[in-house]
Amino acid sequence: MPAVHHKLLLEDALQDSPQTRSLLSVFEEDSGTLTDYTNQLLQSMQRVFGAQSEMGLATEQLSHQLLDYEKKNFALGKGDEEVIATLQNFAKTVVELNSLHSVLANQMADSMVFPLIQFREKDLTEISTLKEIFGIATDEHEAAMVKYSRLPKKRENEKLKSDLVKEVAYTRRKQHQASLQYYCALNALQYRKRVAMLEPMLGYTQAQISFFKKGIELVSKKMDNFLSSVSNMTQNIQAQLDTEAETMRGSQRDFLSVEDTVYMPDKDTEPVNRTLIQKAGYLNIRNKTGLVTTAWDRLYFFTQGGNLMCQPRGAVAGGMVLDLDNSSVMAVECEDRRYCFQITSPSGKTSMILQAESKREYEEWICTVNNISRQIYLTDNPEAVAIRLNQSAIQAVTPITSFEKRPEGSPNPDRAKPGGVHAARSGSQKTGAAPEPEDLIAPGTPIQFDIMLPASEFQDQNRAGGRRTNPFGETDDDCSTETDDSLLQQVFAVRFQGSMAVRCGNNQEVIYEAMRQVLAARAIHNIFRTTESHLMVTSSSLRLIDPQTQVTRISFQLGEVCQFAAHQENGRLMGFVVEGRDWSDGDEEGEPSFSAFVFESNTEGEKICYTINLAKDITEAKKDPEALAQLMKNMPLTNDGKFLLLEPETGDTSNGAEEDLESEA
Repeated sequence: MPAVHHKLLLEDALQDSPQTRSLLSVFEEDSGTLTDYTNQLLQSMQRVFGAQSEMGLATEQLSHQLLDYEKKNFALGKGDEEVIATLQNFAKTVVELNSLHSVLANQMADSMVFPLIQFREKDLTEISTLKEIFGIATDEHEAAMVKYSRLPKKRENEKLKSDLVKEVAYTRRKQHQASLQYYCALNALQYRKRVAMLEPMLGYTQAQISFFKKGIELVSKKMDNFLSSVSNMTQNIQAQLDTEAETMRGSQRDFLSVEDTVYMPDKDTEPVNRTLIQKAGYLNIRNKTGLVTTAWDRLYFFTQGGNLMCQPRGAVAGGMVLDLDNSSVMAVECEDRRYCFQITSPSGKTSMILQAESKREYEEWICTVNNISRQIYLTDNPEAVAIRLNQSAIQAVTPITSFEKRPEGSPNPDRAKPGGVHAARSGSQKTGAAPEPEDLIAPGTPIQFDIMLPASEFQDQNRAGGRRTNPFGETDDDCSTETDDSLLQQVFAVRFQGSMAVRCGNNQEVIYEAMRQVLAARAIHNIFRTTESHLMVTSSSLRLIDPQTQVTRISFQLGEVCQFAAHQENGRLMGFVVEGRDWSDGDEEGEPSFSAFVFESNTEGEKICYTINLAKDITEAKKDPEALAQLMKNMPLTNDGKFLLLEPETGDTSNGAEEDLESEA
């Protein structure tokens, strides 16, 4: 340790020469610099101590967080058991390290921070105090010397002189004493500052070495194998990550190398899949925001079983929007937007208008809803049923809206000839087996999807003196006697699905086959628009009436209706077969011809069939007055003498709130 070369001489304190004062100012400057540096050094050491104390608190909190990983129940946490066990081991290690950090913080406080604080508060404060005392003593000595110097020469006052001499001696002695203490403190400070600078760092280093030694003992004894296994685990995970990252980069390159048509909303290159029973994607839904204003919202829709679900962006799960069982779907024109379609509930009270972003999506959504409405998804193999239904419909159906004809090599071409009907019918009767579709309807038979009212007929019904049919059975005074004599009039809201020629009229299977082919043809050719009409059932005829103009679009005599039935699964579908005559061969009597008509009703199809059956019973009973009286006696009547049409037993009880069907008696 080098010696201190600079110090204040105590023998020069009494003389207080300018040289001594100059040297004193150097010591005072050094003391002031030392005071500033000590404050800065103490601030840094206190920061280190605070960081070490915070380290103890932070490691304690870290151990709690590591243990909380198991309690978080991550949604994708399956397979984290090994990670959880590893984190628990780390938590125990962190707790042990936390104890070491606490010991280190206490050692820093005792051996680093406290010695420097003691040096500042004791030594540096003493220098500052002695400096002030030395300055006061010097000022008092200078004042005494001024007074002593002013003593007059002529009039010497011995008492005054004696007092001033005593005062000068007292102040000089006081200054000498203060200077000696001040010089001694400044000389001692040169030694104390070296100790004050080294002692805190010695304590800090020793504390760190003790901490590291204990840490090494902890790691070497307990954690070598554990840290090695964790290192291997992280390396394996990193290798898996690198492999997955390379795979994802390759997938990105493949996905981005496609043509721009993939990103275009209406550039689909894949064919339309008409056999879907599930569908999901974004659609625009029209919402009413006022009496005449609407807004379109883009939402995510998907089908689940027989329900249409909607899930807004950011929602955890979707909610049901509409029950698609027995619902109807059709293409609509809405607000000059493309690809719009409307889904209507079976009751007709709930409907929504949706918009797809492309023609392919538009057609697939319509086909999917149509397939779900037939409850295909409830079968054992719904995909196979949908494919079979679609293939059979393509082979068996050619709608009238399409001008394509069946090739000449189509199966069983002879069945379309006049003699084929009788041959097929007789063959099926001989074998007793269920009739084949070709025995019921000739392959390639065109389908009519709408009933067009001829212009001449419309003019005839609107001429002066003409009469429009009232769907509610109310008549004017000039009504014909045929309407007045009608014992039954009942109106049903129906939608015409289609009609086609059939080969027989004595089997209900022909109606079911016609229903299947008509609905399949509508789905295949995207013909979903239907017009609502009123079907009036009377005791003499069936009439299809336009609800707006009240004009009869088509009428059948009840005797011409040879067969009628409702769909076995979809109760809203019903149909009937009408017998006519074909005089194209020149025969006077004409060959019998049959046509099937398919309708969809807002109510149960069984109710319409029940009413037609009642009308036929009334027609037969009108031939015998006694039979008619017996029929009226057996049928339930209302208080005003009308027939009460009861709901079929198989009907849905939820429709009990609807009005009872009545007919005039």
